[in-house]
Amino acid sequence: MPNHVSAEKRDRQNVKSNAVNSANRTKLRTAIKKLRTAIATKNASTAQQLLPTTISAIDKAIQKGVIHRNAAARHKSRLTSHVNTLAAK
Repeated sequence: MPNHVSAEKRDRQNVKSNAVNSANRTKLRTAIKKLRTAIATKNASTAQQLLPTTISAIDKAIQKGVIHRNAAARHKSRLTSHVNTLAAK
């Protein structure tokens, strides 16, 4: 239990920000998982439709501080190359 008013406020802020960060992280993971499922099932049309929305979700996660920009670039690059190889087949 916090002993100071400022510590109590900080505790309340941490709870709120934790909820927001968890929601944003969940949205990101769900979008990536949907795209990876489409790639794994070799569904090229679905994968091509999901790629822009997934990249958008990754970019939003960067802005909200959920993921580092280099990690996001790595995700986008790998997912895009997987979709492109799937579309080429």
